[in-house]
Amino acid sequence: MRLENKVALITGGSRGIGRGIAEVFAEEGADVAVNYVGQAAKAEETAAYVRSRGRRAITVQGDVSRRADVEAMVERVWKELGPIDILVNNAGIETIVPFLELTDEQWTRLTDINLRGNWLCAQVVCRRLVAEQRKGSIVNIGSIQAAKVLPGRTHYAPTKLGLEALTRNMSAEMTPLGIRVNCVHPGLIETDMTQWVMKDPEILPQVLAQISMGRAGQPREVGHVVAFVASDEASYLTGQSFHVDGGWQGK
Repeated sequence: MRLENKVALITGGSRGIGRGIAEVFAEEGADVAVNYVGQAAKAEETAAYVRSRGRRAITVQGDVSRRADVEAMVERVWKELGPIDILVNNAGIETIVPFLELTDEQWTRLTDINLRGNWLCAQVVCRRLVAEQRKGSIVNIGSIQAAKVLPGRTHYAPTKLGLEALTRNMSAEMTPLGIRVNCVHPGLIETDMTQWVMKDPEILPQVLAQISMGRAGQPREVGHVVAFVASDEASYLTGQSFHVDGGWQGK
């Protein structure tokens, strides 16, 4: 129960890694606000699991790249669950587009969600925390692609490496005010987003051969690391990036 009585907002919490984080948070004692954009039913399933563990949960719709949506989302969480103690910036999208074919629109949409969205959500939450002189913890969810080069990700990979710089710089300004900021980079995690890899008999063995543990991770395995980093047990950790990748980054 390392997160007992904490209030957490998890963006993109309706499925995949976000849902895994929400499940672990509930088991660790947190009340959870599950953000989603278009999958209301999936978000409610996540919230139902949180409630089944005896914790409070709400679903909050909002596009993390739009300030008005973020401000309304944070206001609702503050009103219905209480002040946010933990923000997990998990919302993100991935597309695979060859460099020479990448369009302005594809670049802008992906970077708006994956990088600007993290900054925007953090700024809105931090402004409220600082105004009320509260402490908090922010965890940005990056990707193994901050360290590994994969084809077709010249727009995606920079957003995830950029999260490291965002994390460090936010930490430098926010930690003296009582708000720790860290980053977690998942490797190959078995989710809806990675099913095309998991089901490909040619690609999957090539990827697994690069992972020391020889397998894909599970969303809850990321969730356990995020829970620790967000908790008071990690009170001397800030401005750091952690790879949860089964040893992929090191090979």
